[in-house]
Amino acid sequence: MNIVDIKTYAFWLGFRNVCLVKVETDEGIYGWGESGLSGREKAVIGAIEHFKQFLIGRSALDIGALWQELYRSHYFEGGRVLAAAISALDIALHDACGKHLKVPVYQLLGGKQRNSIPLFVTSALDFGPAFVDHLLQLQSDGWQTIRATTGEHGVSHRPTVFDVRKSIAKSSHWLTQAREALGSEIMLGVDYHHRLSVAEAASFCQRMPAGTLDFIEEPIRDESPAAYQALRTMVDIPFAIGEEFTSKWDFSRYLEPLLTQFARVDICNAGGFTEAMKIAALCEAKYVDMMPHNPLSPICTAASIHYCAAISNLASLELSPYDGDMSEFDRIFTHRPLVQANGFSIPTDPGLGVDVNEQLIKNLSFKYWEPPRLIKPDGSYTNW
Repeated sequence: MNIVDIKTYAFWLGFRNVCLVKVETDEGIYGWGESGLSGREKAVIGAIEHFKQFLIGRSALDIGALWQELYRSHYFEGGRVLAAAISALDIALHDACGKHLKVPVYQLLGGKQRNSIPLFVTSALDFGPAFVDHLLQLQSDGWQTIRATTGEHGVSHRPTVFDVRKSIAKSSHWLTQAREALGSEIMLGVDYHHRLSVAEAASFCQRMPAGTLDFIEEPIRDESPAAYQALRTMVDIPFAIGEEFTSKWDFSRYLEPLLTQFARVDICNAGGFTEAMKIAALCEAKYVDMMPHNPLSPICTAASIHYCAAISNLASLELSPYDGDMSEFDRIFTHRPLVQANGFSIPTDPGLGVDVNEQLIKNLSFKYWEPPRLIKPDGSYTNW
C-alpha cells in the first residue's frame, strides 16, 4: 500500500483554524491527521509540501521508518513546525494502516488497556462567585477532575493589560473558596498558561492552604528546566507541563529530575502516535501519568482517544473546548467522538473511526489569526 498523494487543508472552524492532512494510497485507502500548531498553519503546510516530495511512492505501512526519515532527513532536526507536520502525517498513516488491516488504531499500539477514557473539564469563567457556582454545577454533573483558567483571555491583536499581582491575589482567593465549596474528593487544577515568573508562581502557590490544588499547569515558560527546579524547591503542588514539548528529548529533560507529575503531551505536536507512545513509556518509567492536551478538531480527539486507550499511565484526557455551531462540526466530521458519562467510549471501527467531508472543507476559507496579546501595566509584552 503505497502513498500516491498528500493533501493539506487549513480552514476556519469554531474559534480557530483547523489544519488537516490527508494521505492517499494506491489501494484507495486514505488516512486523516491533524497539526496542532495553531496560528502558524501555513508554515506546517509548507513543511508538508517538502516532505511530500520524497513520501510519494513509499509504503504507507512503514510508519516507524518514515518517521525517522521525516525527522532526521535534514540537518536542522526537530522544532515545533516540523514536529507538527510530522505529527499530522504520522496520525494519518496510522489511520490508513488501521483501515488496511481492518483494526482500530489502538490495536496497532498494543491493544486497549481500559474500557473508557476519563476526561477532565475546564471552567473558563473569570474568578468570582459565578466561578465557584460553575464548579459546583460541574461537580453535580459528575465531573471528578476540574481545571480552572486564569480568566485573562484578551482579544486577538488588541493588547489587554495583565497585572500579575492582581491576578495571583484574585485567583488564589477564589481557588481557595472553590476548594472549600467542592470538598476534598474533586481533583482541582489551574492553568496559568506560562504567564508567571518563578517568584510570582511561588507567591501564587504559597497564598493557598495546602491541598487546595491537585496540579498547576504551565506556571512558567518551559525553556529552562533549571527554573522549574528552582520553583519545585519553593512549592509542593504537582506540575502539569508538556503541551509545548515536541519530542521525547524535550520531555526527558523534565522527567530525569522529576520536574513534572502530569505530562501534557499533545499528539498533534509531539510527533504523532510514533513519538507519543515513546514519551508515555519514558513517563511510565518515572511513575508520571499522562494528561494529554486536546484543544483541536475531532481528528485530534479521536487520535487522543486511541492513544489513551493504549497506554497504561493515563490520568485523564482534556475535554476539547469546541466552540460555535456544533452542527457545523457534524457536517464536516462523520462519527466524531461524543462524550458519554463524562468520558469517551473505546471505538471499534478501523483506523481512527472518524472521517471528513472533503468536498465541504474544500470550500471553507482560511483566516489569519493571532493569539491574544497581553501586556504588563507598564506596557511591555508578556505571555498570553
